[in-house]
Amino acid sequence: MTALEPASTEAVEAVTGSEGAESPSVDGWKQHVPGIALSLVVATAAYFLGRLFPLVGGPVFGILLGIAIVSIRKLPSAFDPGIRFSGKKLLQLAIVLLGFGLSLGKVWRTGSESLVVMLSTLAVCLLGAVVLGRVMGVGTSLTTLIGAGTGICGASAIAAVAPVIQADDVDVAYSISAVFLFNILAVLIFPAAGRALGMSQVAFGLWAGTAINDTSSVVAAAFSYGPVAGTTATVVKLARTMMIIPMVAGIAAWRSWRLRAHDAGISWRSVMPWFIVWFLAASAIASLGVLPASVTGALTQTGKFLIIVALSAIGLSVDIHRFVRAGWRPLAMGAMLWAMVAFTSLFVQSIAGKL
Repeated sequence: MTALEPASTEAVEAVTGSEGAESPSVDGWKQHVPGIALSLVVATAAYFLGRLFPLVGGPVFGILLGIAIVSIRKLPSAFDPGIRFSGKKLLQLAIVLLGFGLSLGKVWRTGSESLVVMLSTLAVCLLGAVVLGRVMGVGTSLTTLIGAGTGICGASAIAAVAPVIQADDVDVAYSISAVFLFNILAVLIFPAAGRALGMSQVAFGLWAGTAINDTSSVVAAAFSYGPVAGTTATVVKLARTMMIIPMVAGIAAWRSWRLRAHDAGISWRSVMPWFIVWFLAASAIASLGVLPASVTGALTQTGKFLIIVALSAIGLSVDIHRFVRAGWRPLAMGAMLWAMVAFTSLFVQSIAGKL
């Protein structure tokens, strides 16, 4: 999840409720209080459960508790604004705060070391989407959205690509349904698989950062595996998120050529995940050593708790019925692409001797 606004707010919010949140004005804070407060309550419970069961971790408990609550009873609409705000804005703030615990040298090394894996998984995913889309009879628009969401960063990539290809609301909702389902499964499956394979925290962080879609799911899975895995996966995922820009530019150029148009109607400013810039700024401050270690440590710990808050909000925003109503073909296609990306990441790491 990044600082991108979806092409179809209604379609995106109907599935996750975490994209498209607006920053509240001074007069609008009251309507955000119920949702933020509920997210904090769930996150607090998740935090202590994570302390009791560290192999699961607070982030995973946050998602699971949120989903459990909305599965039992639908929340009143009064909670929606605050939950949307928590699921998007607080997650972005959390990642920025984590930047205070990382030096720019670490960001550069992790990003450069993961470049080959990132490019390999993205190429396999996009090519696989084209082939599977044709074989399974999934439309071009839906194929493009699922491929972009699986290959880069879930709902944010889908939101960035949707206006370029002029996707309709149904395709946007279906693609996010397919991708988001596997985000949840990844949080539960990846840590167990990593331990079964005996992966180091660095190797697991690279795997999670390149093979799981949304930032929320990446940090949930990785931090439940360990702190080093969490920070590694966060940096890798942020570097992977930056691939939105060349991908969207490429799709826009391709569509412009196909339609013989001079402008695909999208600017680089509209697809730039700006919170990454602030993350790098925080990392630069940490690198310069202008803040005491006690301060940067407190900021980092605050960021980790806000991750639990944001993931709790995302769990609270999940609409289970969307998964039931979504057709089997997009889900099957998403599952196959997800598996292809996961195995490609492991394969490339194995060849490079990183496992």
